[in-house]
Amino acid sequence: MCASSGKAAHWDQVDWPKCERQVRRLQARIVKATREGRWGKVKTLQRLLTCSFSGKALAVKRVTGNQGRRTPGVDNVSWTTPAGKLTAIGSLQRRGYRPLPLRRVLIPKANGKQRPLGIPTMKDRAMQALYLLALEPIAETTADPNSYGFRPKRSTADALQQCFNVLCRGCSPQWVLEGDIKGCFDHISHSWLRDHVLTDQVVLQKWLKAGYLENRTLFPTEAGTPQGGIISPTLANLTLDGLETLLSKHFPREKWKDGKLWRPKVNLVRYADDFIITGDSKELLESEVRPLVEQFLKDRELTLSADKTRITHIDEGFDFLGQNLRKYDGKPLVKPSKKNTHAFLEKVRGIIEANAAVSQTVLIGLLNPVIRGWANYHQHCAAKETFNRVDHEIWRALWRWARRRHPKKSRDWVKKHCFPALSNRAWTFAGKTDQQTPDGKPVWLCLAYAGETKIRRHVKIRQDANPFDPQWRPYFVERAFRKKFGITRQQAGIKPS
Repeated sequence: MCASSGKAAHWDQVDWPKCERQVRRLQARIVKATREGRWGKVKTLQRLLTCSFSGKALAVKRVTGNQGRRTPGVDNVSWTTPAGKLTAIGSLQRRGYRPLPLRRVLIPKANGKQRPLGIPTMKDRAMQALYLLALEPIAETTADPNSYGFRPKRSTADALQQCFNVLCRGCSPQWVLEGDIKGCFDHISHSWLRDHVLTDQVVLQKWLKAGYLENRTLFPTEAGTPQGGIISPTLANLTLDGLETLLSKHFPREKWKDGKLWRPKVNLVRYADDFIITGDSKELLESEVRPLVEQFLKDRELTLSADKTRITHIDEGFDFLGQNLRKYDGKPLVKPSKKNTHAFLEKVRGIIEANAAVSQTVLIGLLNPVIRGWANYHQHCAAKETFNRVDHEIWRALWRWARRRHPKKSRDWVKKHCFPALSNRAWTFAGKTDQQTPDGKPVWLCLAYAGETKIRRHVKIRQDANPFDPQWRPYFVERAFRKKFGITRQQAGIKPS
């Protein structure tokens, strides 16, 4: 796999399917060795992968094909040409590698504060992507079953569905500990990472101690893994993995206590550094579960956020990942949270107000991706009522926009030209395009309405599913088919391969 015969003379000549097969084969062997506890074998396979042409080519392809490919680091270098990309593959060498400091920028958070974001150079990003190919199979094999953030083939919909599963029944736990880790990425212990993360320790140490540049001043990094690095989310997951095992060990599903059968009903659902823990009483979560979690985090030099960590009853409901889960007279419902809906409407209103003089088609082109993205995110919960209210609020904002856009026209004229009756809707915000139908009529570009999004129940991923294990490949193929078409291959009459 490391032979020169696998290399290409030009970027366009790289055999990508072959590269993916070779990397996937090595990753499968890493999974097998990890399950057997053969750590020497794991390190050998990792070294084979990070030295292979296929691994380096896929790493360069990833960093030059994502959204941040045009954002350079402190060296102001970006790989945009095919020749530059091919040269970059040969530059990914462990010997003599020395990462440059990160370029730090501050991005606003929802609470008004700012989040530091570190931007590595293109070469450092590619090296992280390369070593991530060898580390991710281990992280997936040893991960907590109900951890869903920053993991392949898992999503927020899986985490929210798991929350519903553990809280939906009449005998389900009634109390929830909402946990949030204070500055998780910025305070992870470097010594803990070096002692517990199975990767090249020399390269990992260089990344952790690379420092960052802010206002032309170099600052050292004594703790944490920078947000913005490709490998940082996986390092954060590895740091927090083990919490679910610890809770299940201390709080089994049922045990005898004081001569009675006790069911603590402790369940963990985690997405990155946000998590919830359920319990059968408030006292259990306060006096036993929370101190256990705090000690687990203390070993990694992390702490719980006092502002965002609270204990609530299921009848009051709680917000998690932009949705609200609450029981109404004993009936559990998951809806878009008020905070998330408000932020979405404010974003839409901001787009409308910032484009007061553009045409209808331009404004629709700006709004449709935002509306569709938000509606698709919430399409798995009871969001129909919220969708209709959101559509009404958007209509009000667009009506004000249209009246300001045409101040000398009557209401009937504005309605006819900006909100024609199309597609069985009496009011449709639409604009004429330059295209025409075969019978000579103009083609209208219509606004996307959240209320037209179909509510579809999400099927949660299996807890022990591993995308790097060949045994799970048929399951993921079936799952991808169901996600795309809404039915299984068996329902579609396709025989399994």
